Amino acid sequence: MTASATTDLPVVVIGAGPAGLAAAAHLEDRGLDFLVLEAGPQAGAATRDWAHVRLFSRWGEVVDPAAEKLLAPTGWVTPDVDSYPTGGDWAELYLQPLADVLGDRVRFGARVTGVSRAGRDRIVDADRDAQPFVVHVEQADGREERVFARAVIDASGTWSTPSPAGASGLAALGEKAAADRITYRVPDLQDPVVRSRYAGKRTAVIGSGASAFTALAYLADLAKTDDGTGTKALWILRRGISGSTFGGGEADQLPARGALGLAAKAAVDHGYADAVTGFRTDAIERDGDGRLVLVGEDGRRLDAVDEVIVLTGFRPDLSFLDELRLGLDERLQAPVELAPLIDPNQHSCGTVYPHGVGELSHPEKDVYLVGMKSYGRAPTFLAMTGYEQVRSIAAHLAGDQEAAERVELTLPETGVCGGAGLFDQPETTEPAGGGCCAAPATLTIGAPASSGGC
Repeated sequence: MTASATTDLPVVVIGAGPAGLAAAAHLEDRGLDFLVLEAGPQAGAATRDWAHVRLFSRWGEVVDPAAEKLLAPTGWVTPDVDSYPTGGDWAELYLQPLADVLGDRVRFGARVTGVSRAGRDRIVDADRDAQPFVVHVEQADGREERVFARAVIDASGTWSTPSPAGASGLAALGEKAAADRITYRVPDLQDPVVRSRYAGKRTAVIGSGASAFTALAYLADLAKTDDGTGTKALWILRRGISGSTFGGGEADQLPARGALGLAAKAAVDHGYADAVTGFRTDAIERDGDGRLVLVGEDGRRLDAVDEVIVLTGFRPDLSFLDELRLGLDERLQAPVELAPLIDPNQHSCGTVYPHGVGELSHPEKDVYLVGMKSYGRAPTFLAMTGYEQVRSIAAHLAGDQEAAERVELTLPETGVCGGAGLFDQPETTEPAGGGCCAAPATLTIGAPASSGGC
């Protein structure tokens, strides 16, 4: 296939979630052909799995400008920009209408099972960049097909691959056998069936991020109700409790994000949750009543719990990209140029300067991981970051390099600054606050991390 024929092919976007549909909107705005492949039956399939959870970003922060422009002729109006949507609101009121506008260029029930270069596995160098991408797709009914593409934007996210309870990154011994009492999602306690599972029970919550804060707040609210009397949470932290444990609080420029941490703190302060610090889960055993006993790497055995909620983050599924030459950081599984900016080993504030095609490129030309997947195993991500990513990539694919390298976005600060974010530092090390949280209003892609952001 000639190079000119390759450029006539569509850009394949994997995933019809917020980042994937934003990518499609920007490609449409640039006049580029595209095809969105979504494994689920409708737009925002993963988002709908947490439909009951309210975002800590306002509507005005989760609608992509190019998407809004595309929706405007249909009479669509952004919901109250200062209100906070749930995951269900986001999917139903924004993602689905956007997919509808894009029409048959968004295909549902189409799971990508492999991506490669046509006629070239990852070993072959000859003429590699001149070959189109070949994308293998499995339909909902089991049929298989292949789609050829000039570029691939993987916005499939990380929702399908949650991290385990085991502190080593592997499942704890007995974790799989205890699956009937373990969930890796924030439970919907408004659902009567789910509510009965946790009401009046003792539940371990493993994790220290926004999802864990949400679960603790939900369980505390349940404990305050008549049918939830006796509900108790056991909060398992791999680190100790410090000033940054509960996030930025009132200093967070996303007030709802700060409020989540304060709600988790209130759950502990008011006795609805007991915190267990420095506990790294090694095994999960059953007692004589079938309840679960968490065993730490240090040999500690906690009192039995009825349920376990594991909220230790997510990781990217890279299995279907195995024939591509990706440049990924060995720690985070994020693009190597992006990884130092978001590495929680280095800082805990979670704010990164705006970035685009420069940080997201790989040795394999014209393949990009975007959205949550671009962050690999890093724990924090904002929708507006993903929208900037795909805007830059679409500009690059359209040949507008000046626009691709010009990123203008002010990201909200977390209010939490510090050094290494994964293990506690000895008290004799550098004082807290050595990191930074400020993000500049305007930055050119490729600017060094020291120029702003974390």
